[in-house]
Amino acid sequence: MGHEYRDYSKESCPTVKNILLLDSEGKRVAVKYFSDDMPTHAAKLAFEKSVFTKTLKTNARSEAEITMFDGYIVVYKFIHDLHFFVTAGDDENELILASVLQGFTDSIALLLRNDVEKRTALENLDLILLCIDEIVDGGIILETDANNIAGKVATNAVDGAVPFSEQTISQALATAREHLARSLLK
Repeated sequence: MGHEYRDYSKESCPTVKNILLLDSEGKRVAVKYFSDDMPTHAAKLAFEKSVFTKTLKTNARSEAEITMFDGYIVVYKFIHDLHFFVTAGDDENELILASVLQGFTDSIALLLRNDVEKRTALENLDLILLCIDEIVDGGIILETDANNIAGKVATNAVDGAVPFSEQTISQALATAREHLARSLLK
């Protein structure tokens, strides 16, 4: 008798389709896609525009909001002139997605010293992209705790740097930039 083998790893593990950070006009600040649902650049831009337009009239400032459209769940929050979005398939758990969004927004707030606005975000784009990489890899959620995310981004474990909580922000940013430079040179 043959046994049918099924790989449940993808089925049981929640996955994220994309993480978007847009400005107050719906333009990209930082985006990362983890699925082939939108294979072309034009399709991605169209998706971003539709998400932005659909959520624009909501008041997602104090708490995250959830919407569903086109077979996706989108969890989002606005901070100053930045709009944060986490998208997944409509079969995913909203609470897990909300924790991903919370980890993203809180880690950005930690790294930017609560100066969460477009200008500061663009000046520290490398840190934001590293945050996204620490939170989700290939669609799989790795981390949702903001302190862990910011700590991993801001410290370089290779040279045994001071823990993130004991660093000044300028030390943390310098460490993160060194880490990014090293990873790009590999």
